[in-house]
Amino acid sequence: MTGSELTAWMERVEHGNLPALHSLVNGLRRDQDAVIAGLSSSWSSGQVEGQNTRVKRIKRDGYGRANFDLLRIRILHRS
Repeated sequence: MTGSELTAWMERVEHGNLPALHSLVNGLRRDQDAVIAGLSSSWSSGQVEGQNTRVKRIKRDGYGRANFDLLRIRILHRS
């Protein structure tokens, strides 16, 4: 979906019979300009977000057992 299609999609959802999506549309409307800009941009932060998620998972796996040195080694080893 692109930013130009968002408004029409939200209107279709509001007239539909899916209450869970109605709540989503209400949230999107609160910051609609930012959502449209994000959908319209050719830039993506997907790679950065993926690396953040990977590091957080590695950190959680070692919670309570690992110190920073071991965490650093595990992160660098999996790169």
